Amino acid sequence: MPQTAIPEVRPRVFKEGDLVLRKILPNTRDQRGKWAPNYKGSYVVKHLFSSEALMLADFERQELKHLVNVDEVKLFYP
Repeated sequence: MPQTAIPEVRPRVFKEGDLVLRKILPNTRDQRGKWAPNYKGSYVVKHLFSSEALMLADFERQELKHLVNVDEVKLFYP
């Protein structure tokens, strides 16, 4: 994150147990086109790795196969 270049940028801070939404990557094709959702899930942060990567789990406690970068998620407020 460009913290030194833009002083208004606040770092994203996640904790274990936070609820997050994961961004759907743009190479995923959807017939709805422009009206397709941009985020999916709600996932639970299972583990943090160096404040840049997250291990996520769904509500059935099944972990995702791959780590997710912090830039690909946002906090979910139910």
